[in-house]
Amino acid sequence: RARERRARFVGKNGACNVAHKNIREQGRFLQDVFTTLVDLKWPHTLLIFTMSFLCSWLLFGMVWWLIAFAHGDLDHSTRLQRDPREGVAGTPASFVPCVTSIHSFTSAFLFSIEVQVTIGFGGRMVTEECPAAILVLIVQNIVGLVINAIMLGCIFMKTSQAHRRAETLIFSKHAVIALREGKLCFMLRVGDLRKSMIISATIRMQVVKKTASLEGEVVPLNQIDIQMENPVGGNSIFLVSPLIIYHVIDKNSPLYDISPVNLHHHEDLEIIVILEGVVETTGITTQARTSYLADEILWGQRFVPIVAEEDGRYSVDYSKFGNTVKVPTPSCTARQLEEDKSIMDAMSLSPKG
Repeated sequence: RARERRARFVGKNGACNVAHKNIREQGRFLQDVFTTLVDLKWPHTLLIFTMSFLCSWLLFGMVWWLIAFAHGDLDHSTRLQRDPREGVAGTPASFVPCVTSIHSFTSAFLFSIEVQVTIGFGGRMVTEECPAAILVLIVQNIVGLVINAIMLGCIFMKTSQAHRRAETLIFSKHAVIALREGKLCFMLRVGDLRKSMIISATIRMQVVKKTASLEGEVVPLNQIDIQMENPVGGNSIFLVSPLIIYHVIDKNSPLYDISPVNLHHHEDLEIIVILEGVVETTGITTQARTSYLADEILWGQRFVPIVAEEDGRYSVDYSKFGNTVKVPTPSCTARQLEEDKSIMDAMSLSPKG
């Protein structure tokens, strides 16, 4: 009976399939509040954005109401509303409040909003009567500026996150194994849909599989770096048009003993590809990821050409980006192919009897 395929470590869209549980030191996230806010989902971020302003308005609205209550502004405002004809010296009309036109918590709350978001005081304003009111005015303005800086910075960072640019970096749905320069190679295609380039782009590949050490220690997700080759040499790539990145399966490769017969029996095999670079327009470093399981690797296939010269310029047909064709490929492991070549070379060099 076929074994159940293990869960992906990295999804096709680049999302890491890892759940963090039983974290006891939750306070560490509060030590980096800004990053925590940026990492939150949009509904939670917008809720915190709204509540931060609303709570600060309510808090300072309560402070302004307490100042008015302590100074007696509410009583005199009530008496003036009852008898607006009073205006001679010694009557409530000569009374100077800390903040004009505050006669309830609602008006104090409106004044708090006007102070913090600089809408304009209108009929409510601070007078010279209360130094405490002037101090609260300064404090609320500073607090409002801090909240604006943090929350607007958080919104900006969420809208300009690097993974947004990675949405236009694409990988072929399948990888292939075929001969190239007489050697078995693992190949995939990568491309960029935007005209703005990824500067200093580098690509690397890892094999993630379950391994056991000589001492019996089981490593469920052992990550092994393997060497990638590309048309420009090294790991740096010039991603102007789609490129075929390949890995030569040699004696140092984890794929050295894999054949088409046993390829699909490696349920624990997963090959992760990571592309990193700097976005030309923003200067932000971005990273795109994908992975290939054993059943997403096609043996004896090759990617079809998609770049052609038309009217003095090169044209890329992305409709054929993941298309492959069958090519003659040995149905053996890279080890067996190398040993057969060694035998053939030895026979050709031996003297004729």
